[in-house]
Parts: sequence; structure tokens; C-alpha cells
Amino acid sequence: MINYIPPGLILIIAGFLLLIVPKQLFKPIALVSPLITILLTIQVPDGVILKSSFLDYSIELIEGDKLARLFALIFSIMAIGGTIFAINNIKSRELGFAFIYAGSAIGVTFSGDLISMFVFWEIMAIGSTMVIWNGLEKSSHKAGFRYALIHFFGGVILMIGIIGHIYQSGSSNFTTIELNSWPQWLMLFGILINAGAWPISSWIGDAYPEASASGMVFLSAFTTKTAVFVLLKSFPGTEVLIYIGIFMIFYGIIYALLENDMRRILAYSIVNQVGFMVTGIGIGTEMALNGAAAHAFAHIIYKALLLMSAGSVLYMTGKRKCTDLGGLYRTMPITTICGIIGALAISSFPLTSGFISKSMISQGAADQHLTYVWFLLTAASAGVFLHAGIKFPWFVFFQKDSGLRPKDPPLNMKVSMIIFAALCIILGTFPSLLYSILPFNVNYVPYTSGHVVAYLQLLLFAGLAFFILLPQMKRTLTISLDSDWFFRVIGKKLINYFSIELNILSDGIKRGTPEQINSFIEQIFKYHGPSGILAKTLPTGRTIFWVIIIFALFLFLTFVS
Repeated sequence: MINYIPPGLILIIAGFLLLIVPKQLFKPIALVSPLITILLTIQVPDGVILKSSFLDYSIELIEGDKLARLFALIFSIMAIGGTIFAINNIKSRELGFAFIYAGSAIGVTFSGDLISMFVFWEIMAIGSTMVIWNGLEKSSHKAGFRYALIHFFGGVILMIGIIGHIYQSGSSNFTTIELNSWPQWLMLFGILINAGAWPISSWIGDAYPEASASGMVFLSAFTTKTAVFVLLKSFPGTEVLIYIGIFMIFYGIIYALLENDMRRILAYSIVNQVGFMVTGIGIGTEMALNGAAAHAFAHIIYKALLLMSAGSVLYMTGKRKCTDLGGLYRTMPITTICGIIGALAISSFPLTSGFISKSMISQGAADQHLTYVWFLLTAASAGVFLHAGIKFPWFVFFQKDSGLRPKDPPLNMKVSMIIFAALCIILGTFPSLLYSILPFNVNYVPYTSGHVVAYLQLLLFAGLAFFILLPQMKRTLTISLDSDWFFRVIGKKLINYFSIELNILSDGIKRGTPEQINSFIEQIFKYHGPSGILAKTLPTGRTIFWVIIIFALFLFLTFVS
């Protein structure tokens, strides 16, 4: 019977309980429910386990396969790791909404139909919005509102696409979809909004950094990676995703290099890393799809570690701008070491988790002879090392002495960072642990002498370039304009313009209404009133005369034609 319990439902119920239970029950529920979710996840067998019906369509709440278990497992691990990190310094309602958010993401992974997938998708949007709204300050509310607008807009687009697809195909099955008509394109567009694809990608850098130190750790794991899961399941091998993914990669690198806010640096690197996954999905071979899935798994761990490190700095200093930080390695050694491990993992340094996952995507491009894609992915790896591998730890923990002397964060935060740092190294050292749970059989050996030497050379020269260009890398108190400028500035001006014009039109209608009505009534009476021409009775002879004329004209035209 345990197989008939949706694993995500445990976290959703626990999330609602955390909103109302007394303090003495808060920690037991928060720590036990993710462990139960992990237990249920690993026991879900292949196939449809729990199903119902709605409007003659099959609703499959639990459909297990290797891909679903992989993503549900890492989402559950993220839930317990984030809970340990946040347990002593997070609001009960914030963690409650984070659990609802995580549980709905797991609900998406085990959905066997598009209807239940969409329901969980929208619950995710609500839960993540509430996590942002429970963030740092007033800016969190504004950022959360913008975030909600974008994601509900994306949800509407996805819903229209799903309805059109079901109408065309007659099936609501959540499976591979051919991109051959407008409903499928709308579905793809709605999913890519959640994935952070340009031009609607600035919401990540806008909203995530406004969450609390703990909230951003949760936010980094679920929305974009759930979108990656849906793309893996629905649109594998869709060529357009290669180009979208490549653009995301370099877009994220450039904006991360421009940023001064350490949390925005890491937010833009989410876009960058998801770009690697989207590219792998677009390539579509088993090697590339395995690489995308493995990279999503590894990314959640090392990105959470980086954000835990940044969150610890924010929690202990109250500062988030690189220009205000530096020299923290003296008094925050554990945070510094864990941050460096996370930075090495995201840079694909050998013996870390990023090395064994990202290289599979590059290998997938090489196997398909996509030379330009392989070169771009290789160049992008150097760019990742510049902004996340060096820039983040250098400006936050080293560079100049900021004069700040904070200690390492509380024990629970250190324990969580150490666990995730260990996972980065364990997965990088023993890749078979991850390869064994990927959706396809893996025939790939990451640790060859040529591959290791090539990556070390790439990272070495990227590091050399960073320090040569260090004067240009130093950030100032500037603002980087992103695509959201069109929504915030031009969009606002357009709204104001049309508001003024509509007010003028409304006032004119209100002033002119009586005159217009009187004129309309006069015209009615002129033609249809008692003395109107259309109300007069005509003599029978005259009527017959006109009928004969019209009939004669009809005969003439018929004869001529």
C-alpha cells in the first residue's frame, strides 16, 4: 500500500502543517517528512501505480520510471538539506511554503498525465511566490509580485497549449510530444519561461536574491529543474533547444560577470547552468539526455552549496555586495572551504560532481559531430570558471580586507554545507553512483588522461585570464540593465499612455452620451417613425411596378451573363 502514496503529497501536507502547528512540533515535522519522502520515492516502481479519471481523461498521479525517480530523489535530498540549513533561522510559514513548493515539484515528476502535471506546476508557482514574499525586506514583496505575474502568465500559456494538444491528439498522456503545431509550441514556450530562457529570464536575477538567506537555497532547486525534467520527458531531441540553450549559457555568463551582488552572480549562473541542460536535451541522444539529467542532479547540490555559503555570509554580515565584502576567510574558514568546493564543482573541476555530468553533454555534441556546439560548450566552461569558480569566492572571501570579522554560521548551517560539499566530492570521485540511476545505460568514462588534462588546462588559463584582467573584473556600484527593462520602463510607459488615452476617451463618451443617444433616436424616427419613409404604405400598383422592374433587370443580367 505504501506505493500508492504520492511522495510529493507528504511534503505538501507537512508544509500545511508547518503553517499551523505549535513550535514544539515544528522541528520534528520539518526533519522527518523529507526523510519519509525519500523512502517513498525510492520505492516507486516503473509504470502507473495510482490513477483516476476526470472528464473522461485518465489522471495518473503516480507513474514511475528512472527519470522520475532521479529528479524526485534529488528534490527530496534538497528538501532535507535545505531544512537542516534553515531549521533555526527560518520562519515557520516560510519553510511551510518551501515544503509545498518542493512537494509540488515532486508531484510533477511522478505525474503520468498533462492535467495533473499542470496542477502541480501551478501549485509550485504559488509556493515559490510565497517563499519570496517571506524574504528580506519590502523589495521582496515587489519582486515576488513580478515573479508571480511572469509565472502565472507562463502557466496560462502552458494551459492553452495543453488544452490544444489534448484536443488535437485526444490524449492527455505526459509523454514525448512532436513539435508540429501551435499547441505544442505554446507548451514549449510556457515550459521555457520556467526554465529561465531568454528573453523572459530576468525573473531569476530579479526575484531569487530578494528571498531570505534560506529561501533562495530552496528556490534554486525546483522551478528551473522541474522545467528541465518536463523538457526531458516531452521534447527530447528538439533542435531549437540547442540554440536556446547556447544563448542561455553565454547570457548567464555575461550578466554574472557584470554583477556586484554575490547572490545575483549565483542567480545568473543558474540560467547559465540550465542552458547546458537545455542544450543536452536539444541534442537528444542517450548520452546527451543522460548528461542533462546528471547535470541537473549535480547542479542542485553544488548550487545549493554555493547559495548556502553566500547565505551564511549574508546571515552573519547582513551584506551581499562584493564591494562590501572580502577577507572573510580569516574568520569564516568552514564557509570559505565549502564555498570553494561548490565553486570548483560548478566549474567542472576533476574529482567534483560537475566534472562527471557536464562533460557528458559535450561528449553528446561530439558524438553527433556538432563541432560548433562542442567548441561553444568548451568555451562556456571557461566562462563558468571565471564568474562562479573564481569571481564569487575571490571577491567574497579574499581580495581586499573589508574589516568584517564574522564567525562561521550556527552549527546546523555548517553541517548542511559540509554534507553537500561531501556529496560534490563523493559523486565526482565515484561517478558510478550517479550513472547507475540515470534514465539510460551509461557507456562513458570521464576520467581519461586526455580529458582530465584538457579540462585542467582550460581552467588554468581561465584563471590566469581572470587575474590578468582583475582590474576590469572589480565591480562598482552599478546597475546592469536586463530584458526586464522593457517590462519595467517601456511597459510602464505604455500602460500610463494607454491609461491617459482611455481616460480621455471615457470622459468624451460620458460627455457625449446624451447627444449621441438623442441623435440615434432622431434617425430611427426619421425612417421608421409614423411619418418615416420606411413606415409609409405604398399603393399596390406602384409595388407591382417596382417588382416588375427588378424582375426585368434580373432577367437581363441573367441573359447577358
